[in-house]
Amino acid sequence: MEVSKRPETPGAVMKAVGASKAVADKPMMDKTLVGMLVFLSSESVFFLLLILSYLYYGGKGTTGPNSSTDGILDIARTGIFTVFLLSSSITIFMADRSIAKGNRRAFVIWLVATIVLGAIFLVGQVTEYLSLFDKQINLSRNTFGTTFFTLTGFHGLHVFVGLLALGTTAILAATKNIKMGHNPGVEAVSFYWHFVDVVWIVVFSVVYIFK
Repeated sequence: MEVSKRPETPGAVMKAVGASKAVADKPMMDKTLVGMLVFLSSESVFFLLLILSYLYYGGKGTTGPNSSTDGILDIARTGIFTVFLLSSSITIFMADRSIAKGNRRAFVIWLVATIVLGAIFLVGQVTEYLSLFDKQINLSRNTFGTTFFTLTGFHGLHVFVGLLALGTTAILAATKNIKMGHNPGVEAVSFYWHFVDVVWIVVFSVVYIFK
């Protein structure tokens, strides 16, 4: 004997449609942001290895200065440039707020401010390197020089890449080629810049403070 199927009631149909719509409307993280977070995770491991190498090999040189305890690093001077870099996290945060509110002019201004602060930090790093070179301290001098320049140099490279990304974003925004409001690409650049600042906090603490 054939058993007839019970027809769906209108209420059940509407409930199913509503559930499907809720699932469809549920916000999902953009692929751009996911990609950036995956990249930053790998970079975290990379910098962790560099920091561990510095801690292990930095004080084991047999010629020349063996570590920052020899007074070759100017903590106060580097600390000033560090303030500039960390301040850029505030300006990029303000840029994020501005684009969320649709304020293009403020967004560009805060981006430029972030670029200036990051550039000042890089100038400070370059002048520190020049000062160390004058003292005959370089990448090949001993293990301290190798690990110090490798660790801080790679961070400086990340800052430079971040400045290029910020500069490109500022130009696109100024020429109205970036939409205001939620923008995953801009958020990805912001995530990267905050990461660079956080990494420097760790590097500065390890190399200059807890030496």
